[in-house]
Amino acid sequence: MTSEITLFVNPTAGRGRGARAARPAASALRAAGFQVRTVMGENPEDALARARAAVADGTGALVAVGGDGMVNLALHAVAGTDTPLGLVPAGTGNDFARALGLPIRDPDAAGRGVAEGLRDDRIRAIDLGRVGDRWFGTVLASGFDSRVNDRGNRMRWPSGRLKYDVAMIAELAAFRPFPYRITLDDGAVTEIEATLVAVGNGPSYGGGMRICPGADPGDGLFDVTVVGDCSRTTLLRVFPTVYRGGHIGHPKVSVHRASQVELMAEGITGYADGEPLGPLPLTARCIPGAVRVVVP
Repeated sequence: MTSEITLFVNPTAGRGRGARAARPAASALRAAGFQVRTVMGENPEDALARARAAVADGTGALVAVGGDGMVNLALHAVAGTDTPLGLVPAGTGNDFARALGLPIRDPDAAGRGVAEGLRDDRIRAIDLGRVGDRWFGTVLASGFDSRVNDRGNRMRWPSGRLKYDVAMIAELAAFRPFPYRITLDDGAVTEIEATLVAVGNGPSYGGGMRICPGADPGDGLFDVTVVGDCSRTTLLRVFPTVYRGGHIGHPKVSVHRASQVELMAEGITGYADGEPLGPLPLTARCIPGAVRVVVP
């Protein structure tokens, strides 16, 4: 491994935590004997182009400093290559880092962990999801949760996470289950009225909501959580339990495992790692060992 490491930084992540988190990460890497180069972009497209250029130039590792959106960009630079990915979580959700057991609110510890992991060659190959040419590391969301994302993204006020709380209330007022057609691997098409369908490479989304609590990014399979045709009252009662995975076992919830999932439904956008993928139908494939990550 070359001694030059690339820090891939989102300075605006977590209301400025990204820029602050980059400093201890750089210090830890230099203390471990690495040369550090920092890459930022004027926008996501420019940032990804710069990260891909660093990988093509042979950087020893790409270390993403930011939240799940930044990690998603980094995955598009390193997936399918031998370049390791390190993470210094500094965003709002940090669900990819949670899946790997990394420190969430301690950039000093995360930076030291990346430096020590690279020095000691603690690298693990894990799976990624792929939809067309788009990669994802955590969860592909569709249904009620993605409709909340859609509405929140259109809102100019309020700001931050509060707008998604407001968007959820608005979506609940108009709530109805959606008619889905779901195909797992090469099986038969299942037609079902569902509140949401989540395809998990990792267990959580939205900052720790364990929608697919059994998902393991190293087993070559997705966990697919289907929440059936809940009433508004049932949804309000069950939704808070998602943070601890307590929805699993509810009569309206089923979990399936598959390496390929096709979702069809009208008027629903798919989101993965919190980023919009586009309208359904979408087909997600689990790609084993698609990325090499630095682990504790």
